[in-house]
Amino acid sequence: MMKNNFLGSFLAFILLFSCGFSHAKINNNVNGSSHHVNGHFKKNGTYVQPHRATNRNETQRDNWSSKPNVNPYNGKQGTKESEH
Repeated sequence: MMKNNFLGSFLAFILLFSCGFSHAKINNNVNGSSHHVNGHFKKNGTYVQPHRATNRNETQRDNWSSKPNVNPYNGKQGTKESEH
């Protein structure tokens, strides 16, 4: 019986712990430094899915697509070298 209680408590802890991380990941950028981009077609006909993007500023170093940054919404690591 005690083993079942421990297992149940452990699973509940894991569930709460993982939900906390996903919630923090989604709300990581609440200071207004990003914006929603509607889905659209590029000039070459390629469709771009709706997504979030960092706001424009004088540098590329804080863009999610630049190394070593990570996009907090999809977890992808940046691959581009920042030019300025």
